[in-house]
Amino acid sequence: MPWSRIFSAIVAIAIALGMIILGGWYFTLGFAIIVYLGELEYFELVKAKGIAPAAKTTLIVSLLLLVSTTFSPTLTDALFPLAGAFICFYLLFQPKLATIADISTSILGLFYGGYLPSYWLRLRQIDLAQVSSLPSDAIASNLPLNGYWPNSWLDFGHFPQGLTVTLLAFACIWAADIGAYIFGRLWGRTRLSDISPKKTVEGAVFGFTGSMAIASAGAWYLHWPSWQLSGLALGLLVGIASLLGDLTESMMKRDAGVKDSGQLIPGHGGILDRTDSYVFTAPLVYYFITLLLPLLPSTL
Repeated sequence: MPWSRIFSAIVAIAIALGMIILGGWYFTLGFAIIVYLGELEYFELVKAKGIAPAAKTTLIVSLLLLVSTTFSPTLTDALFPLAGAFICFYLLFQPKLATIADISTSILGLFYGGYLPSYWLRLRQIDLAQVSSLPSDAIASNLPLNGYWPNSWLDFGHFPQGLTVTLLAFACIWAADIGAYIFGRLWGRTRLSDISPKKTVEGAVFGFTGSMAIASAGAWYLHWPSWQLSGLALGLLVGIASLLGDLTESMMKRDAGVKDSGQLIPGHGGILDRTDSYVFTAPLVYYFITLLLPLLPSTL
């Protein structure tokens, strides 16, 4: 693995950890920068196909969705269809008649680049008191702008529960990516998909295994109900969502005729190349924890 790729990965992980731990508006600001840069790359892919989306309008309303999520996730659910309608209205009144492709790629940009990432903010704000036996008196904020910094790095039980579950989700994605990359290169023989020729079935299986191992350890530590089942299920869900996110971005790049979405990150390409595994993961993890986890029995 090139040293530039290793160094870039270390820096990216350090930035991600800092954002997650701080939470609050710091997390929102960090994600807003990522969303902004990612959508710029997405619209460059779209324009390479000769399509004219409402790029600036979509960027603005996507960032507004992140801001509204920090105030109230319910407000974001209400604003999402309104934002889509606003984009359509904007395209209707352009001098050049908009096409179906212009409208659909703009709405996809809003969904893919704004609405789905907002679930990471929801996950960081989540309260798991109803499904965890860990102490529920953790301080959620001890810094300005609703930020947080641990008083002790050894007392994980008193971290805000949104912090612990967000860290767990990120760790599962990292385990899936690293497992798939290393074992795929060493032992991968069976091509997984023509969309991304370097991906192999063996790499995907090891990626799923790594994600399930991390999720199971996290479920045990967090005392989730039926932790064996819930950990394996969450790990598999994250592994699949991570892989599908990667393949989706690869499909868009292949259609646009480019190798990387950008050149911002040395050894990795663009923002989308580095964050594609995270797009579909957050909403699945969020609803797994809020809807499915409370339904499981306390023990198997």
